[in-house]
Amino acid sequence: MMKAIQITQPFELNVIDVEMPACGEGEVLLRIRYVGFCGSDLNTWRGGNAMAKAGVIPGHEVGAEIAAVGPGVPDTLRPGMTVTVDPYTACGHCASCRNGRFNACEFNQTLGVQRDGAMREFFVVPWQKVIVTEGLAVRDCALVEPLSVGFHAVSRAQVTEKDVVAVFGCGMIGMGAIIGASLRGATVVAMDIDDEKLAVAKAVGAKYTVNTAYEDVQEGISELTNGLLADVVIEAVGLPVTQRQAIAIVGFTGRVVFIGYAKDQTTFRTPDFVKKELDIYGSRNACPEDFRAVIEYLKRGTCPYDQLITSVVKPEEAADAMRHWHENPGKVFRILVEF
Repeated sequence: MMKAIQITQPFELNVIDVEMPACGEGEVLLRIRYVGFCGSDLNTWRGGNAMAKAGVIPGHEVGAEIAAVGPGVPDTLRPGMTVTVDPYTACGHCASCRNGRFNACEFNQTLGVQRDGAMREFFVVPWQKVIVTEGLAVRDCALVEPLSVGFHAVSRAQVTEKDVVAVFGCGMIGMGAIIGASLRGATVVAMDIDDEKLAVAKAVGAKYTVNTAYEDVQEGISELTNGLLADVVIEAVGLPVTQRQAIAIVGFTGRVVFIGYAKDQTTFRTPDFVKKELDIYGSRNACPEDFRAVIEYLKRGTCPYDQLITSVVKPEEAADAMRHWHENPGKVFRILVEF
């Protein structure tokens, strides 16, 4: 038997015992070292994640080592390697898969959401889902997936060095977008209601910041761009107010990327984006190339890990850590559980 963490019901998280797995044909047994709690886990714990299965074992932000490989696994994957995991599935038959956009599979099941995840001592995955991260500390591998989601949004917007990119939300996903856009040479404006998060945003590449709690967003962007507004706006909050503001602060013929899910319906005035002839994109999950780009960024050694990793806790401390996050939602980037 081994330890695992389960969200048993709203506002209840427990350490449980589950069977030790073994890897079969084409599978890899991972020794899980670190797993991150993400915003979807917090929503599941609160009982507000309609996509999550009941009694789910969370965990899709993984830092692990290969413990064993089964028959049929390529020799490029060997015991002892440091790895992370691609946590998504693809059916291969839906419209997204037929178009080669497997990250947006209609029937995707993300680890720790629609199916049990990796928050346990050992975990088995198909070899195709293992991403080698040699050169990174195993702890830091748990940051790869959430940052990749932000990188994917930057890719969707086709950001270049000529762009002014405004990012709503400086959580981990927004940080990924800020880093990804700044690596492409863009001028990045970070927007959030928390000055501490905005300071971290500057540390990872934002040139300007706007505290939307007390600064006028549209006026601020207009001043920074001499009235042209932003070339790209990435919305990583998921609130109707910021989704509407995204349309308002993007310039004519600009691009808007929505990552955040709004719980309530968002209404728009269509002339606001028809007259501007905007390109409006959804952005979901991440692609293998996004994972690779994040890994290369982290290998540079410039990432302020200590500012992005709020705390590292043992499984027995996870319930208290989740309660702390619930009570202080603006003060947490990532909580990692160490096995």
